[in-house]
Amino acid sequence: MASPSLKQRGIPAAAVVLIVLAALSGSPSAAGASPDAAAARYAWAWPVEGPRQILRPYIAPETPYAAGHRGIDIAAAPAAAVRSPADGVIHFSGFVVDRYVVSIDHGAGLISSFEPVLSPLANGTVVHRGEPIGALQSGHCRAPCLHVGVRLHGQYVSPLNYLGGIAHSVLLPTRELP
Repeated sequence: MASPSLKQRGIPAAAVVLIVLAALSGSPSAAGASPDAAAARYAWAWPVEGPRQILRPYIAPETPYAAGHRGIDIAAAPAAAVRSPADGVIHFSGFVVDRYVVSIDHGAGLISSFEPVLSPLANGTVVHRGEPIGALQSGHCRAPCLHVGVRLHGQYVSPLNYLGGIAHSVLLPTRELP
């Protein structure tokens, strides 16, 4: 004998889609962890003080080599102290093309980068969340700003995924199902 269908069991198809998506995404509810634990895992400190004004948002490129803005530009005071958003190890600290860059390896394929930032820290230095990593230099924006980029397994992603500021997606049915 065949099992009753979802419709016969009174389970809306939209609910099944949400459950499947949660399981595939490895969300905290699917993994059995609390939402607070998941939020704490990705809650980064903002790297500069002051009002958090984003001068230029993250713009994902259509392809890995296409035009885009692979980070966010945050307004900051001239020569502002730049702090590590999370624990990690200095991956790179030096001059690239026309500006100073600092990158931090946070583990699990996650690397953050900050420019233009002059840092006294050497590659391999352990840093902790909120610890100063360098000072903002001029040259990236017309007004003083910090460019923050994030790569996950080599692919650029929005820093707001870790700093906060992106609302979670919610799937809603577009019509009543028969």
